[in-house]
Amino acid sequence: MAQVIEKKGSLWVSTGVIRNSKLYCHIEEIGYLAQIGALVLFDEGDNVMGLKDIFTKCADRQYGCSWESFEAYRHLKSLGYIVGRQGQPWSLKHNKINPNSDSTVDTDLIAGRIEELQIGAANLIFDIHQPNSKFKKTDPGNPSFIICLVGDRPPSRKEVEDLEKKCKSVPLKFCHVSHDNVSFFSFPKVSLPVLP
Repeated sequence: MAQVIEKKGSLWVSTGVIRNSKLYCHIEEIGYLAQIGALVLFDEGDNVMGLKDIFTKCADRQYGCSWESFEAYRHLKSLGYIVGRQGQPWSLKHNKINPNSDSTVDTDLIAGRIEELQIGAANLIFDIHQPNSKFKKTDPGNPSFIICLVGDRPPSRKEVEDLEKKCKSVPLKFCHVSHDNVSFFSFPKVSLPVLP
C-alpha cells in the first residue's frame, strides 16, 4: 500500500482506504491512478516510479493483486463503478476490526486477506458499488455485487454454491480476463424440474 500525501479532486471519495486518519491505496488503485495521470508514486528514496515499474508490481501477485485482477479493477473503474477489495473495510471508524491498533495500517487484516487469495482458483476479489455521489467510506452500505475472478476453466457447481454462501445475500458475478479482454458473467438460479 502507498500512503497518499497530497490529494486533489473528488475521486478520493471512492478511492483508497482510511487507516488512523490517513489515506492509503492498494496496488491496483495505484496502477489505475498512475495510468490516468491522477497519481505520482515515489519509492523509498523519493524517486518517481515509472508506469512500467508500477505495472510490474500490479502483476507480481505479492501484493494481493495479479495482472488479471488489475485488469478487472481498471475496467470497472473506467465504467464508473466504486471498487474496493472484497471484505476489507473502507474505514475502521464504524468497524470492530482492531480499532485501537497502534499500527498505521491494519497489517493483520491485510495479511489475512492476502493469505486467503489462492492464485489460479476462483476468488472473491472486489466489492462493487454503483456510481453514487452519496457513497461514504465510513458507511458504504452493502455492495451492489461481488466479483469473483476465475481462471481458464469455469467454476464447478459446488464452487459457485460455496462462493455464493460467502457472499450471503449480495449478488455474485464472475470475471474472466484473457489477453486484456475482460468478460463478466453470472449463473442465474435455475430450479431443476421435478421428475415424475
